[in-house]
Amino acid sequence: MNPLIATVEKKLAALPLGLNIILPDGTTVGPSGAEVTFVARQSKVLLHLARGDVGLLGEDYVEGRCDVHGSMRHMMALAASILPGSPVDAARNGWLTSLSARLLSVWRHSIERDIRQIEFHYDLSDDFYGLWLDPRRVYSCAYYREPDMSLEAAQEAKLDHICRKLNLKPGERFLDIGAGWGGLLLWAAEHYGVDATGITLSRNQYAYVTELIEKKGLSDRVRVHLLDYRNLDAEQSFDKIASVGMFEHVGLMQMEEYFARLRTLLRPGGLVLNHGITAGGVYNPQLGHGMGNFIEKYIFPGGELIHIGHVLTNMANGGLEALDVENLRPHYARTLWAWSDALESHLEAAGRILQGEKGARALRAYRLYLAGCAAGFENGWVALHQVLAQHTPTGRSDELDLPADQSYPWRRGYVYA
Repeated sequence: MNPLIATVEKKLAALPLGLNIILPDGTTVGPSGAEVTFVARQSKVLLHLARGDVGLLGEDYVEGRCDVHGSMRHMMALAASILPGSPVDAARNGWLTSLSARLLSVWRHSIERDIRQIEFHYDLSDDFYGLWLDPRRVYSCAYYREPDMSLEAAQEAKLDHICRKLNLKPGERFLDIGAGWGGLLLWAAEHYGVDATGITLSRNQYAYVTELIEKKGLSDRVRVHLLDYRNLDAEQSFDKIASVGMFEHVGLMQMEEYFARLRTLLRPGGLVLNHGITAGGVYNPQLGHGMGNFIEKYIFPGGELIHIGHVLTNMANGGLEALDVENLRPHYARTLWAWSDALESHLEAAGRILQGEKGARALRAYRLYLAGCAAGFENGWVALHQVLAQHTPTGRSDELDLPADQSYPWRRGYVYA
């Protein structure tokens, strides 16, 4: 046997699951009956595999230069055992220095560029998302309040969890920034009686939610606008604000301005709930980073993650006081696996929706993205934080001259009762 192949087989035998590698010349390396088979169609793929370059391997898979046979869960278990540290650490240790991150962040997030980036992701196909999301199409971390909850029930629990944290009351003016397909917007209106406004940059989502509002007969107190948060009328005042799965698109250098903008839209004593993905690992206040070359290219162009420590710093500098912080990282791992499993069970239907070579690349990208992100949350490479906040107090005794149930939440019982 070739000594190199013998060395590779020895390394493969030490993995937690069986892995076969089929080389470009058809040679198979690895144990018989392996759970996962990796097919390298080009020699450069082997170099990417040897380096553990997650981004380039992802591109190789999407572009058809390699293939993987086996369940996505087995694939990600192997990937986690092979990677030389987390993708987050790899990004920190590479070219993405503090200065380059800041310059890149400024360039990424003009209003026009953000519109194009949101449309790239969310306007792919409503029918495609409908295959693997819950019936309300809630495209963010679910809340598994009970261990045996289905995805649908856990998403409803998440919507209610947010509404309870905000202590929504009938008639209050509620703003949903990045309203998606309207899950939270409509839940808050139907279950808590609020006057609800949603904004989105996705034309598909805007059309979908507008039609849904009309079908439900809620046009008198629910509306959605195709609008960037920076273009909201500063004269408006909302009692409660939620931002779910949106601030990842804001950018490192715009974060303080983003929270300051929320403060101007919030009445004194009002509450804001920010729900979003944060970076894992050690807190570095000088550094934010993109979501990796693969996700930047195929999934979320312009996406940036920062550590929860940096989130709280920017929130404070923007004039908001953090009242409650909750990490839902394990909940997002379970949510992503539910999405991944659902997509895997509908691959034929997905192929009919996403047609042609462009559609085939998109489908391969999403298969890898959902399972890869699930593994990322499982391993603590990324996290998901909900932060409840209010206007930073100034010391004036009259600034919160409001009923007790509409000002500072003294206890958390109202959330979990």
